[in-house]
Order: sequence, then structure tokens, then C-alpha cells
Amino acid sequence: MLQSNITSPGIPLSVDFDSPVDYVVFIFQVLFATTAVLVAGQVVIAILATKPLRLNNRFIFMLNTSICDTLVGFSVYYLGLFDVQEGYPSRNGTYSILPSLLGVNIMTFLFAQFDRYFAVCYPFMYARFITRRVIITANVYCWFHVYSQTLVAIALPLSKAVHLYVSGVIVLQVIVLTKIVMTVKLYIVARYQLERDPPSAEKKNNKESLTIIIFVVISFLCLWGPSFINIVLRLLFRRGLSFRNEATNLFAIMARFNAVCTPSVYIWGSPALRKAIVRTVWSRVFPGCKRRVASGSVENNCKGKSR
Repeated sequence: MLQSNITSPGIPLSVDFDSPVDYVVFIFQVLFATTAVLVAGQVVIAILATKPLRLNNRFIFMLNTSICDTLVGFSVYYLGLFDVQEGYPSRNGTYSILPSLLGVNIMTFLFAQFDRYFAVCYPFMYARFITRRVIITANVYCWFHVYSQTLVAIALPLSKAVHLYVSGVIVLQVIVLTKIVMTVKLYIVARYQLERDPPSAEKKNNKESLTIIIFVVISFLCLWGPSFINIVLRLLFRRGLSFRNEATNLFAIMARFNAVCTPSVYIWGSPALRKAIVRTVWSRVFPGCKRRVASGSVENNCKGKSR
């Protein structure tokens, strides 16, 4: 009787466990992935389970980025625990499918910045033209734009795929500069224009949403910026730092840390979201510490169906 000796080599782990540092890196990746999934995941559940939040434009953007962040957390179970090197050259990579989640976040933040700017500066035009369908379309487009480019790169020969990758980095520079300009504009709007408006629930809502998007974008740029600069230096100037794999890439770890930071800012900055999380997630996970959240409290904090 013949017995096959063909076995699957499998993918090696990201570290060799030859030193205490290897154990620290591996444990960190497990804890980070789990934290990202739990923190971002509860935001996704709370928004999907709470109708007043689903009908609010700014929470649709939060939902889109939180779905991305949850998937980023799951991706770390592969990128962080196994010997993976994305980009060019690639080793055990995913054809940039998993790293592209950060690209979806970048575009979503950009659309969210424009949304908040027009909602505060041009409220009548915003209420007339920026419907919930427009916002959902913009969020879906973020996924389509990023992953259509990824699929094209997969189909192209390696040399042309590298050129497309470099072109994408150059376009990304323009997007980042636009985000910086929009962040300054939003800060000016939050600082001066809203202060002139009379006190109202609408003013409180707008101020809250502007504060959240400004904090989110600034933290995103600070955490993702070093990785972006290193990529530009490596591709365009043949300089920059190289790492053994994604698990030891400090810049990539900083970029992925947005998966924890961004939903944390959402929870910190939005009382309506906090109440929804307590009602839909924590009260069911820990019935003993259930808090009383009035059924209309979320609605009172989300007035303005289209804003």
C-alpha cells in the first residue's frame, strides 16, 4: 500500500520564540487584535441595533469606519501572528487585500470631513441635497474605489502592478494634503462659526460631530503618517526602513492602532453612542451591571434625521 509523503509546509509564525522579545511581540499582536475587534465591534453592533443612529448621517460614517476597524482587528490574527510581508516584494501576502482596509478608512474620513463642513456651513443646501442615500452611496464607493484598484493590481503583471502601486501612493499624498486642509477648515468652523450660533440642540449636535471628526482625523494622521512617509521614502527615493515582517513593522503597527483609537474616540465623544452600547451590548453581556437607559434618550441625542 502506497502512502503519500506530500505534506503542506504551512506558513511559519511571525517570530521564532528565541528571546523574550519574541514572546512580547506575539502576545501583543494577540491582545491588539482582540481589543480592536471588541472595541470596534461594539460600535458596529450599537449603530446597527439602534434605529435613530442608523438614520443619522454622521453615524453612517462611524459605522463604515468601525466595520473597517473590526476587519483590521481580525486581519491582525493573520498579519501579526504569521510571517507575512505585504507590498513588493511580497511573502505570504494577501495581495494588499487586508492592508487596503486602511485605504477605505482614509477615503471615508475624507468624505466625512466634507459632510460635516457642508452640514455646518451650508445647512439649507445640505438638508436639500445630502440625503441618507447619498451618504450610503459615498460609503459604498469608498469600498468600491479601493478594492477595484486592488483587483486591477492583482490582474496586472508584476512590473505594471508596481507602477500602479507607486501611482496610488502619489494620489494618496494628494488625499492626505486635502485631509489636512479640511481639518484646519473644520477647526476654524468649530472655533468661530458655531460660537456665533444661539444655543440649541442642533448646535450641540454639530459641535459634537465636528469635535469627533477633528480628533479622529488628527489621530489617524499622527498614527498613519510615519508608515506613509516610510513607504514614500522606500518607493520613490530607495530609502527608509525595512522590517522582517508585518508583526515587527513598527510603522504598520502604528497605522493599525487606529482600529482601536478611532472607535474609542467615537465612544468618548458621543453620549448617544455610549448609551446605545450600554443598552445593546454591555447590558446583555453583563446583566448584573445593567444600567437604566431610557428608550427615548438616544433619540433625544440624535435629533435631526438627515444631519
